[in-house]
Amino acid sequence: MNITEEIQNAYEVIKEGGIILYPTDTVWGIGCDATNPEAVAKIYKLKKRAETQSMIVLMNGEKMMYNVFREIPEVAWQIMDLSENPTTIILDKPRNVAPNIIAADNTLGIRMVKEPFCFKLMEKMKKPLVSTSANISGQPTPKSFKEISPEIIKGVDYVVNLQRDKIAGKPSTIIKLTNDSQVKVIRK
Repeated sequence: MNITEEIQNAYEVIKEGGIILYPTDTVWGIGCDATNPEAVAKIYKLKKRAETQSMIVLMNGEKMMYNVFREIPEVAWQIMDLSENPTTIILDKPRNVAPNIIAADNTLGIRMVKEPFCFKLMEKMKKPLVSTSANISGQPTPKSFKEISPEIIKGVDYVVNLQRDKIAGKPSTIIKLTNDSQVKVIRK
């Protein structure tokens, strides 16, 4: 499969407000443009998930991070540098993203990705990418493409044709940081 072609296909769908099913650095994810509230709402609907349960957003670099967070605690960069496993960091006061992706306490979980597909797709979008596990809310997270329910596959606008045989590791570690530098591990 051609990664460049898949990035282009996914980009076209996302640009039009569509949602995609795609491989991430952890499990398969459902994604869209994190700045588009209508697209975000489609994901909540597909997952039958309450909008009060926020979703995480992938980013591909410092520039994107600073576009969403005015202040980033120093410890956030240290955690990202030191983490061996994919790590999601929840930070305070996001901006420039869809309001329905921000948690009730005005935080947003983000993960920096190096995985080539996600990284290059965001380079093209110049926007962060929503990432939520490819399951109906409350059901187990699929470890591989073939565990994803037909309902999810039919419900997205595009299914990326890469890494279909990959068995995923576990979902990311989640760490919550507050601007006053409190650190709390939410999921190991």
